[in-house]
Amino acid sequence: MQITTLSPDDSAGLSACLALRRDVFIHEQQVPEAEEMDGIDGDCLHVLARAGDGTAEGVPVGTARLRLGRDGRAKIQRVAVARHCRGTGLGRRLMAHVLAEAAARGARQAVLGAQLHALGFYESLGFVAEGPEFDDAGIAHRMMVLSLDRHAPAALAPFSATSSELDA
Repeated sequence: MQITTLSPDDSAGLSACLALRRDVFIHEQQVPEAEEMDGIDGDCLHVLARAGDGTAEGVPVGTARLRLGRDGRAKIQRVAVARHCRGTGLGRRLMAHVLAEAAARGARQAVLGAQLHALGFYESLGFVAEGPEFDDAGIAHRMMVLSLDRHAPAALAPFSATSSELDA
């Protein structure tokens, strides 16, 4: 398993992220394409997880988008894990990478809009829900916040599963 932050000129990597998001959000969750493909991907950092031999030819299995604000906040968006990899710990590993990237780039706080079914997952990473429920693309969400000023929560300790467990 390889998780990388893509360089801005990595069009093949971005295409892999967009294809995975299309599968998860547009096909599985019925999010309208115009809402998912919102035109700001070029202004964001993208993280891509690939299963297989650890090369660029590995199968895309997870992605997330990171928008860095001038106010010290990093907004995590478009977190998607391929259906066959859910429940393997890949989401936790992906989020650990995204949060480390945000902190390394000077963010003091991470925010995200979580689908209601995923609140427990994000809470296990240290995020705290704030504000009322809201609709995003026909799916109920809540905003969540995590301070990056303090040490990372224990939940973000290095992932212990082997590559073969994730590639299965």
